[in-house]
Amino acid sequence: MKNYIVLVVGLLALASPLSAQRLVIKGSDTLGAKLIPQIAEEYRARHPGVSFEIAAEGSTTGIAAITDGTAQIGMSSRRARATEVSAAQAKGVVLKPTIVVYDGMAVVVHADNPVRALTKRQVEQIFTGAVTDWSALGGKPGPISVYTRNTSSGTYSDWKELAMNKKDYAKSSQKLAGNEQIVAEVARNPNGIGYVGLAYLSAPGIHTATIDGQSPSEESIRSHKYPYARPTFFYTNGEPSGEAARFIDFVLGPEGQVIARKVGFVTRN
Repeated sequence: MKNYIVLVVGLLALASPLSAQRLVIKGSDTLGAKLIPQIAEEYRARHPGVSFEIAAEGSTTGIAAITDGTAQIGMSSRRARATEVSAAQAKGVVLKPTIVVYDGMAVVVHADNPVRALTKRQVEQIFTGAVTDWSALGGKPGPISVYTRNTSSGTYSDWKELAMNKKDYAKSSQKLAGNEQIVAEVARNPNGIGYVGLAYLSAPGIHTATIDGQSPSEESIRSHKYPYARPTFFYTNGEPSGEAARFIDFVLGPEGQVIARKVGFVTRN
């Protein structure tokens, strides 16, 4: 009987876009895995005629979706590249960025790892492969397992710029789809290290390393003391309109920003 009920509900959900306003939002895992689904749920509670399709597959896919016209809102944890702006313009699309929230990219290690403090130089050496054993950092001997985001991720690009002086990632680094996957791998591997957004720091089995004595926090990000911080964006084709504009206003308003703070982001104001 339960299976039958789930099936009926599923069919109704599939049918609803025919009679309801449907917002398609694609892009960044940083925004799309936790934050935007939670805000969308609250928005739907107030506007039951609206349905959402949210696909969090990386910032590159969000910008491409706006260029191709397959989404009304593109989520991105990085600014659009010049090549993306040009490609959009060639199709008559104007990529308009709107800052959603601020995020800090935190370095996480296994909870049992004695290395709890790193310098920016050491972080660069780890992720470029110049340092490959924890003993070189004062830890227990063992090969460092480096976990990164995949190449479609804005966080992958931002980390390379902010933490690695634009150098290439270590050849041994393992590319993963999202923050949750990195957290899970680091929690399983005593030799693991990776970077994730602020919203994932409460996961069990990991510890957040300080960078040059600074922990990622609202205060250190607002004061620009923490080195690995960046804004996150919504991209639209020019000025948003209709339901997309109303949803963006909701995200940027008090209700959306309260949810953002609870999830772990640093709000715009």
